[in-house]
Amino acid sequence: MKDLSNYRKSYEKSELLETTIPEDPINLFNRWFHETEDLDDVDEANAMTISTIGVDGFPKSRVVLLKKFNEEGFIFYTNYDSEKGQAIANNPNVCLSFFWPSIERQVIIKGIAEKTPTNVSDNYFDSRPTGSKLGAIASDQSRVIASRLVLEEKLRELEQYYDGKEIPRPTNWGGYLIRPQEVEFWQGRPNRLHDRIRYQLQDDFNWKIERLSS
Repeated sequence: MKDLSNYRKSYEKSELLETTIPEDPINLFNRWFHETEDLDDVDEANAMTISTIGVDGFPKSRVVLLKKFNEEGFIFYTNYDSEKGQAIANNPNVCLSFFWPSIERQVIIKGIAEKTPTNVSDNYFDSRPTGSKLGAIASDQSRVIASRLVLEEKLRELEQYYDGKEIPRPTNWGGYLIRPQEVEFWQGRPNRLHDRIRYQLQDDFNWKIERLSS
């Protein structure tokens, strides 16, 4: 067994104070996201972990890519028949989390998932490269397959079939909008006395802001 008890780091890059935060979490998320995006050593600032409660009753987390955010919430795209899609259909309460170690920050979002309108999914699918479009069709995401050759052969067949043709979005592939109900911002601080600010939605427009102990 490997002992990790001596893995330690002092967090000293920034602070999170009530006097410098906006009244709603989306504005603060926007600020943090762009500050992270501007760093030279951060790959895929939009990588986020989504946690769902599966139909088997177990939670499961995996990394997906955030593709859009606004005052309504956070959007990503996936196969609706995948394990995560089935989990969301069974229980739309999900959790998103972002961890940006270079800037010593985390954001944790509890929200309710709903499918994006058809035109939103269509527009995003149309913007994807040809390979990504065909990959979405080729993969029955989360299904057991005999080998990788199954996927590669299916992709070759699709490349031939759609050569010179328009590639339609599969009906079982599209976006999810996560409407936030609670957003927590974590800023690493020295001596493990981290800053934690939580926003909780009170109604359609107002957020309750509280500081949490580290």
